[in-house]
Amino acid sequence: MSQDIRDFDTATVELLGFGEPTHQEPAFGQIRNELLVQLADLGVRSIALETDRVAALAVDDYVQDGAGTLDAALSEGFSHSFGELAPNRDLVAWLREYNQDRAPADRIAFHGFDLPTETMNAPSPLGYLEHARDYLGLDLDLASLAGPDEQWSRTEAVLDPASSPGATPTADRLHALGDDLHTALYSRAPELIATTSQARWHRARTQLSAGLALLSYHRQCAKPMAQNARVSALLENRDAHMARNLLHIREIEATRGPTLVFSSNAHLQRNRASWRLGEMDLSWVTAGAIVSSLLGERYTVIVGSLGRSAALGLGEPEPESYEGQLQRQFADWGLTKATTVDPARCRAETNPRQGYFPLDQPTLDGADLVLHINAGDPTTPRATRS
Repeated sequence: MSQDIRDFDTATVELLGFGEPTHQEPAFGQIRNELLVQLADLGVRSIALETDRVAALAVDDYVQDGAGTLDAALSEGFSHSFGELAPNRDLVAWLREYNQDRAPADRIAFHGFDLPTETMNAPSPLGYLEHARDYLGLDLDLASLAGPDEQWSRTEAVLDPASSPGATPTADRLHALGDDLHTALYSRAPELIATTSQARWHRARTQLSAGLALLSYHRQCAKPMAQNARVSALLENRDAHMARNLLHIREIEATRGPTLVFSSNAHLQRNRASWRLGEMDLSWVTAGAIVSSLLGERYTVIVGSLGRSAALGLGEPEPESYEGQLQRQFADWGLTKATTVDPARCRAETNPRQGYFPLDQPTLDGADLVLHINAGDPTTPRATRS
């Protein structure tokens, strides 16, 4: 047991996932910030959060070069209201201070790896496709083809397959044009990078990838399926694009050092995720399972565990639960190998309102380390997304 990540073997790790069992407990973000300070000494040179990848470019511009202000980076660079969380404000401020007097190769970069979607809506792909079009200098009237943003972003487009534009001839045409833009981005890479920069090329690829991911997500929204299967498929679609984004981030950061990833356990764990939401039993292949299958030992995952939390109204865990076992071992918080946690039963006194995903044996079987917090911070929670 330790509070120092340097006590564990991370020599071969390129992507270190740190999962939290709930977005509503601020203590996980605070400890994430402490771990990043330690990891910087081990050569970690980037951090990726579960937030919109394109929006996060504004945060990276601020922490790397001081573009804009801290408040602007928080309001414009985070999705899902995550910019309002105090640990994220502390993180961005620390990154800017850390990078200020360092050479570009030694700075810590900031990335998002999520889609620009919310729980009940997903935006139009138009702006992302137009960014790539403009970078390529092409004359394509994408706006007339895409139509009003509202037809894509309204709640019904996600919740009702019949209201989704994702399977229309217009969407198919946009997808085909997006594929053409993607091919052109690569075929013209030598010319484009020589006349702009590699960073601008990657930024155009990031924008285009977001547009294509949105078209894929909207197409999934349009498929008529039983609600349980439909929502599971949307979650799996999202995680597949998350995994692709993480692999692209590693491509960008490969020569500079490893990447710390912070997200929900449900996205980073190696096994299939499951979620009881109302009357639905949801299950999907996670981003962690995908990147683990591709990176092997270069991916390590820490799953988060929580004892009690005033912010969540979460009481002391039952002694015979996984959390109860860990609660007896950690007076404050600490890390331990997942293999040291004995078989136990799943915690029963949580409920969906609390947003807490309790530990279970499949999650532990697919984890390398566990970070357990005995008692959370009483700060009122604001983020509610899984």
